Amino acid sequence: MLGIKKQWYRFMVQYEWLIPLGLSLGAFGTLIGAGGGFVLVPVLLLLYPQASPTTITAISLAVVFFNALSGSWAYGRKKWIDYKSGLLFAAATVPGAILGALTTEYIPRRPFNLILGLLMILSAVYLWVFRVGASVSKAAQSTDPRAEESNQKKADTGLFYNLKYGMGLSLAVGYISSLLGIGGGIIHVPALVSLLKFPVHIATATSHFILVIMALTGTLVHIASGSFAQGGVRQTLYLAAGVLIGAQIGAAISARVHGVWIIRALALALVFVGIRLLVMAV
Repeated sequence: MLGIKKQWYRFMVQYEWLIPLGLSLGAFGTLIGAGGGFVLVPVLLLLYPQASPTTITAISLAVVFFNALSGSWAYGRKKWIDYKSGLLFAAATVPGAILGALTTEYIPRRPFNLILGLLMILSAVYLWVFRVGASVSKAAQSTDPRAEESNQKKADTGLFYNLKYGMGLSLAVGYISSLLGIGGGIIHVPALVSLLKFPVHIATATSHFILVIMALTGTLVHIASGSFAQGGVRQTLYLAAGVLIGAQIGAAISARVHGVWIIRALALALVFVGIRLLVMAV
């Protein structure tokens, strides 16, 4: 009996700390509309140096799905999600997500770290230099829920973006995010804001909604291909328990954070994680 208790204690110590990690990722990922995968993947690479990129991306995509599902429910109550655009863009991400999940296993660990690190730093530079807000009006940056509702109605008309361009972009995002297990929000949010002229808070909420479908697609492909057979189920469950709660926190505080600061926080996080990955790849 004593032996069983010791084994249970070791199990809890080994995985229990993943819950607060998931909570932090859920809150931050939901706040910036990125799902948290861009932070989780590097963390998992550091924690499990022997794990394959396939296992890491499988865990991350599954956690991103739970994060996005919880965050989308919270954003849906605020009426910040542009469902029409979200469904169209999500449909475009599905083929890319399937292809990305299937090709992950062909990328060795060091090139995987290098590609992900470079992508994050380039995205951060773009965000910081152009501020993403240069083309965003003051009304779009407002954190007033009533102003956001007005912007939501405008976004629903489809007048702010080219549909074909948006779907083509979403296809590429689906592939890259599923390939690297980062969720795609770090690409989708700045693209929705700077290229398609979405208000910042509508962009983060809609991006989260798109992530639900995209991450679920990639996760199901990983399950079907046996990626979780190599391990990671326990880590996924503990992280998911944390992000489900954290996503609600992130959505709750999003209305109090200025749109520009959301983008700046995203850029800083990208630089930090990107540099760490490049160091690992050298």
